[in-house]
Amino acid sequence: MKDYTIRIEKEIEHHDVEILVREAFWNVYRPGCTEHYILHCLRKDTRYVSELGFVIEREGRLIGQVSFVESDLRTPAGTQTVLTLGPISILPACQHKGYGKALLDYALEKAAELEYGAVFLEGDIHLYGKCGFKEASAYSITCHQNPEPSPFFLCKELRSGFLDGQGEYFIPDAYFIDEALADDYDKYFPEKEKLRLPGQLFETR
Repeated sequence: MKDYTIRIEKEIEHHDVEILVREAFWNVYRPGCTEHYILHCLRKDTRYVSELGFVIEREGRLIGQVSFVESDLRTPAGTQTVLTLGPISILPACQHKGYGKALLDYALEKAAELEYGAVFLEGDIHLYGKCGFKEASAYSITCHQNPEPSPFFLCKELRSGFLDGQGEYFIPDAYFIDEALADDYDKYFPEKEKLRLPGQLFETR
């Protein structure tokens, strides 16, 4: 029996969801994090897909969220609209318990119902492979902003054959944030210590 509920995020919950995102990413990839500010910016973007902005709730408490933005895939047949995933977050205390996979599988099913053909993201294949993602290079797809092949550039077909042939994916502009503005926005949240930890991918000022 499921001990959680997945539903659309309510506007009144935006700040609480951003707190959740901040908790999930704090000091993971860099000292502090910017993912909560990225989500704040994505919601204002015209290509943000609010119909796929889901939260997962357990015992009356928000424990996770997922978000999507429309993006472009340039192919020999023309430019196709696809989805970019992220951020997706689960509170640290609830991680590694299947909630993230349940949330993402549900969101991908709904994305397919909305007739999107594919989803892209940067992530770990060992994690996202469980939900059917593959390295984009398997489909001869490159990323416009980062053209070198990367094992972290992933995608998933939502319609069989949609990714047949070569393509060039464009990261949506909304993901390219001003880190100074992100620092300013973080002042609206409870104070937390930024730490340099082993395995972080990015430096910060």
